[in-house]
Amino acid sequence: MKSLARVLVFTVAAFAASVGLFAKTNSIANLKAATADIKDEKDGLEVQSTLVAFAESKKVDAFFDKAYAVVIFPTVGKGGLGIGGAHGSGFAFRDGKLVGETKMSQLTFGFQAGGQAFSQVIFFEDERAFRQFTTGEFELGAQASAVALTAGANASASTAGGASAGANEEQSKTKYTDGMAIFTLAKGGLMYEASVGGQKFKYKSLEK
Repeated sequence: MKSLARVLVFTVAAFAASVGLFAKTNSIANLKAATADIKDEKDGLEVQSTLVAFAESKKVDAFFDKAYAVVIFPTVGKGGLGIGGAHGSGFAFRDGKLVGETKMSQLTFGFQAGGQAFSQVIFFEDERAFRQFTTGEFELGAQASAVALTAGANASASTAGGASAGANEEQSKTKYTDGMAIFTLAKGGLMYEASVGGQKFKYKSLEK
């Protein structure tokens, strides 16, 4: 009887541990460790710095902990006057491991001025959403939006337009749309138009 009890306790403990591990497989700590697999050391350090910056928002931590996969763009450069563009390189992680690289480009029209550098993170809710992103070329719809955080996550504004009272309030309302949740963090500069709609991605798998 005692042996059976010990087996049951061990089984329950192992199951709880596995559930906890699965729930946090893309946690910030795990992703930092996974940056060691990025070939370019500079790129790896930039991804780590981006993770540290986003870690200041505890609400975003929940997305890192539970997302099926995560794509991180350390720096996206954007600028233009009337006609603008953006580009950046990103790294994809799943199950706490580096699984791919991606290039992003965007062409925008309309009223806009100045230039901006920002970091961007895309969370994928499930396998379907991530597979859609990784097969061929993927493009965000014109109405796609993101939650734009400021340094320290003390305030935010939706990139679809308009500002919010605070990042915590905005993020608490943020949910997955079409299996994705997108956050940006300004690194400097000023941009009057910051929509993520129309961003195009080319994905390269690093899995063997």
